[in-house]
Amino acid sequence: MQLKGIFLLLSLGAFTSYYVYQPIPDKIEERWKLMLTDCFFRSLSHLADFSELLGLKDYMGVMMFITFAERVLPVSDQRVHVTEELFDGVEVVVYQPKLQGGDTELRRAVIYLHGGGWCLGSVRMGPYDLLARQMVNDLNSVVVSVEYRLAPEHHFPVPYEDVYRVVKHFLQRGILAQYTVDPGRIAVSGDSAGGNLAAAVSQQLQQDPEQQLQLKVQALLYPVLQALDLNTPSYQQNQNMPILPRTLMVRFWSEYFTSDKTFFRAMMTNTHNSPESAALLKFVNWSAFLPESYRGTYNYSVPVVALSAGGADGPSRSIADPRASPLLVPDAALRSLPKAYVLTCEYDVLRDDGVMYATRLRRAGVEVTHEHYASGFHGALMFTVWPTDFLIGRTMTENFIKWLQHNL
Repeated sequence: MQLKGIFLLLSLGAFTSYYVYQPIPDKIEERWKLMLTDCFFRSLSHLADFSELLGLKDYMGVMMFITFAERVLPVSDQRVHVTEELFDGVEVVVYQPKLQGGDTELRRAVIYLHGGGWCLGSVRMGPYDLLARQMVNDLNSVVVSVEYRLAPEHHFPVPYEDVYRVVKHFLQRGILAQYTVDPGRIAVSGDSAGGNLAAAVSQQLQQDPEQQLQLKVQALLYPVLQALDLNTPSYQQNQNMPILPRTLMVRFWSEYFTSDKTFFRAMMTNTHNSPESAALLKFVNWSAFLPESYRGTYNYSVPVVALSAGGADGPSRSIADPRASPLLVPDAALRSLPKAYVLTCEYDVLRDDGVMYATRLRRAGVEVTHEHYASGFHGALMFTVWPTDFLIGRTMTENFIKWLQHNL
């Protein structure tokens, strides 16, 4: 009986070690902490799959536990005044420096858009609350964090439209005066899906004939920028990497556009392009826009075009929309864009999206700072709160804010 108990204990230990262990590259610091963090994410993902299979709750509904688990109540402190407001009907949390007597200096402003694959996340999560306070304190800035509506309940273009309405509302002289903001020192920034929204808003504002005030800079943190080719070298290299494996990123894209599972399966095999979207593949030809060091040993092949990939009015039309895939605009639409900061991570399926966009912006004459982290992984900037606090996350935050100090 005792031997059976020992055998069961050893078996449980071996299974646990097998489940926790992930072949994480040696270049990544704090590997075991990342393994344990990713173990939680994978466990929740498996639970979400099982729940959806049984018809209990959809996948993203279960994954929202991450958002709820990190939820905080944004409140004012000794240095930062926090208010929850509506900008043109969209929820925002506004962080402002507490005014000192007689202080009338015009300040910078950062409009920040959270990540989460358009399906998860909230500005009321601890890491985003912490980041906003740090920007207020280090930049003496106003920070507007946007609580846009999420897919799959609200498919594209609803999240984008929420963000665009907030930016348009804020970029009015009367509104800026209320918050003591300098009209010439306003940034839009976001991470992951938030970086997608920030890039799209920057482009669309430039094309809006009624828009008088413009953004000074755009800061895109490991942004997702295109849905046409989901087989770039970074998608292949990092398909099983924490925290964003290829399957999850493809699921985010699919849920952003539609609840039709057939489109998800088409995206998984990279056969989701229609003739309409295929005409834009030249803008994501990574053999032309990726430096050789990022291409590695991978060979470019044009994604398959399927006549039935969603139909003319289906999700294939959405993936061809530059408001969803900002990398798809022609060079002429890039030339007037504001100065850009693009952060990419080596161990991230989205690495090549950011690298290609930085390349195209530079070729169009836009001033670009491309900061690449050779040991970075997706989402690292948000891992700054115990117990998932990573040194690289703090380093990224410091460098990002330092860039804003010098360029905004």
